[in-house]
Amino acid sequence: MGYQWNWGVFLQPSASGDDTYLGWMFAGFKMTIALSLTAWVIALLLGALVGVLRTVPNKTLAGIASAYVELFRNVPLLVQLFIWYFVLPELLPASIGNAYKQSNPVLQQFLASMVCLGLFTSARVAEQVRAGINSLPRGQKNAGLALGFTLPQTYRFVMLPMAFRLVVPPLTSEFLNIFKNSAVCSTIGLLELAAQGRQLVDYTAQPYESFIAVTLSYIIINVTVMTLMHRFEKRIAVPGYIGGK
Repeated sequence: MGYQWNWGVFLQPSASGDDTYLGWMFAGFKMTIALSLTAWVIALLLGALVGVLRTVPNKTLAGIASAYVELFRNVPLLVQLFIWYFVLPELLPASIGNAYKQSNPVLQQFLASMVCLGLFTSARVAEQVRAGINSLPRGQKNAGLALGFTLPQTYRFVMLPMAFRLVVPPLTSEFLNIFKNSAVCSTIGLLELAAQGRQLVDYTAQPYESFIAVTLSYIIINVTVMTLMHRFEKRIAVPGYIGGK
């Protein structure tokens, strides 16, 4: 094999002249972390709300929540990303759309990616929350109502604390997925981790070193998330349920 390995390429001055190629990779790493965490906040909060609405006795609210889940879960992520980045600014009022299109391109890419990832993942989180609530014994809801709680209070103080403990393992999987799905955002020009790896290949012609570094970076992220979530899961585990003793 005639390939010439050169791990020192990461310490060489970058094509921009103001950083090294290792700095490029670190900038992509930070962008992936920032994008994924902000999108996860959206996904968790909105997904929890939609998941709860899917289980309420009000058919209108449950129907709206179900339509939301089916829409965002069944349209491919890449299509949604293009809609948020290319189509939505054209549908907004002219003043807002023009202001958005004239803003910093990186900010445009980041906001579109954050909203897209957040809403796409929220539909999946909603299904996990719905499954967690439906897995609870029916007596818990009846007991809360019998104690004089309203339905919202029963959800808040009786059902949701238990349901969220049960769905921590599948939520961990969704949390990991949002980091991996962030690589799709490079298609609109966002220089996250995968995009920086490709850019490094373009400028250095060292593909193996570049993508080994990208792979190791994703492994570091995944191992860190898995470790933290495993500790969190053990801490909140309920005896007799998933993860409990």
